[in-house]
Amino acid sequence: MDITINKGMCMKSSLKIIIAGAILAFCFACAKKEESNQLNKKEVTAKEILGNPEYVAISYEGYRQKSRETQPTVEELKEDIRILSAMGIRILRTYNVQMPHASNVLKAIRELKNENPDFEMYVMLGAWIDCKNAWTDQTPDHEIESEQNEGEIGRAVALANQYPDIVKILAVGNEAMVRWATSYFVQPSVILKWVNHLQSLKSEGKLPKELWITCSDDFSSWGGADSSYHTEDLAKLVKAVDYISLHTYPYHNTHYNPAFWFVPEDQSQNSDIEKIDAAMLRAKDFAKMQYDSVANYIKSLGVEKPIHIGETGWASESDGFYGSEGSRATDEYKQGLYYKHMREWTSASGISCFYFEAFNEQWKDAGNPNGSENHFGLFTLKGEAKYALWDLVDKGIFEGLGRDGNPIVKTYGGDKEALLKEVMAPPAK
Repeated sequence: MDITINKGMCMKSSLKIIIAGAILAFCFACAKKEESNQLNKKEVTAKEILGNPEYVAISYEGYRQKSRETQPTVEELKEDIRILSAMGIRILRTYNVQMPHASNVLKAIRELKNENPDFEMYVMLGAWIDCKNAWTDQTPDHEIESEQNEGEIGRAVALANQYPDIVKILAVGNEAMVRWATSYFVQPSVILKWVNHLQSLKSEGKLPKELWITCSDDFSSWGGADSSYHTEDLAKLVKAVDYISLHTYPYHNTHYNPAFWFVPEDQSQNSDIEKIDAAMLRAKDFAKMQYDSVANYIKSLGVEKPIHIGETGWASESDGFYGSEGSRATDEYKQGLYYKHMREWTSASGISCFYFEAFNEQWKDAGNPNGSENHFGLFTLKGEAKYALWDLVDKGIFEGLGRDGNPIVKTYGGDKEALLKEVMAPPAK
């Protein structure tokens, strides 16, 4: 009897030890998982993501209708952002906070992060800057800024503080200093004023200290072309921003500055595809030349600043300057090559490239459906993947994703021969 009782007590003690060990092991595993989650949730900074090939950037608005009065819903934005995330995009660029779009993009990302703690997407938040009388029936006064600018900066500051885990960059103006933006451009002193204001807010603890401030503008506005842009205020601006965000558009230069685009005489006997392939390499080199021209100007000031590409792109359709009666620059094949070349060059060089743009939009040239401005997207309005992304469709990364109820499929039904029938070689010199 005594022996039986002792055996039972031993069995109970052993069981308790096993249970206690299991509990300790479970707790240890939970602690390690939480530690891992905390590491994964480590907040990254603009300095860490810009120029990092693991954080691919793109310009995104996602307007679907012919007017911006119809804003994309948060659910529509989430639908688009899931698609972009699947293709490796990790940074989105927006353009203004005058409309609900940017705040809704931030809300959409926050909801996606709440649904999946591992979801990662950041934003370069744009604040639009105008001159006095911009977009009115009065003559624009390029020496005086719009009274609307102060409110725009204030809204951007509020959003940067509301979403510090998402907003990593704040851009003052979009092509706001380049003189061909005749409807609204301002002098560099205006941009400098607001950049200095934002930098002061950072130093006072009224903005996240790791938030990077820039202006996103044409390469010429950053001193890369006409020396008349080389002003004292521009030099001060270069020193005030955290990095340079420049725009380069070989596409538009196929009309306005086409020397690089024409087929050289020694290539005149090549096939059309050979001529096109060579032309698109020249287009990449043209973009690199504009990038280098800004880098050289910055260096001449004795300044060292990161330089990234805030915008570049290639349209897939045009009935104007870039179509069959113009430079013949426009089709999906050329767009695909330009996208490939720019991604390869910038990734290898540690340059962020906010490619323009994610999806086609039809409000930009609402009266002309075939206008090039409506066709810079890598996806059509229906969510079809253009030639640049056909390989990603083949890899199946878009399975289960769609836009407005449409699955992500290839344009032209994936028939490359059909696509090439619409492709034209550039003109001869």
